[in-house]
Amino acid sequence: MFATGFSMDGHRIAQPEGGPSEMFLRERASTLGFHLLAGVAETAEPLPQNRALLVSPDGRVRRYTKIHPFSFAGEERVMGSGGEVVTWDVEGLRVTPLVCYDLRFPEPFRLAAEETDLYAVIANWPERRRHHWSLLLRARAVENLSYVAGVNRVGEGDGLRYLGDSALVGPWGETIVSAAEQETVLVAEISPETVAEARRKFPVLSDRRPASYRRPS
Repeated sequence: MFATGFSMDGHRIAQPEGGPSEMFLRERASTLGFHLLAGVAETAEPLPQNRALLVSPDGRVRRYTKIHPFSFAGEERVMGSGGEVVTWDVEGLRVTPLVCYDLRFPEPFRLAAEETDLYAVIANWPERRRHHWSLLLRARAVENLSYVAGVNRVGEGDGLRYLGDSALVGPWGETIVSAAEQETVLVAEISPETVAEARRKFPVLSDRRPASYRRPS
């Protein structure tokens, strides 16, 4: 929710598809020649939805809807949930987007793992749970031998403080770049071959036994 900050008043802040936030992102992507990923509350039925928009320089817009509303704060009463994990090809890089509270759930990460080079997590994650944020970013990278980029808010709002701790974590769990407590730009190179090589060296994904992950009947 880059344009509004996190809000529980979904009906007030939600915009239709093609609304002013999307148009701003399309203009910026075109001008800068960047692919931009940003969170926006958009109108939907029966409730608005918290979505991640990937906007490409050519004007293409792709959407992911947050699967896990933050029930601790009652988000499920005011925002609808998504029902699908998506992965996008971005100039040869396979990117799976997730939104904030989704980070606490390993299931969507593992579901998309074999088709993902980079998980991109956008968030409003407060200071009081900052250690969870950093730990889970590393855990998701190690579990799936992939890159994880976590982009988090900095500043204050509604009585909460946000410290950022934005980071790019590599497939072995190493922090490649990070920043905290100030607005900044982080730049790093990502290689799909690095992911493929990590999985060749340490084939944890192929050692899974999904048929055995059940309780006896």
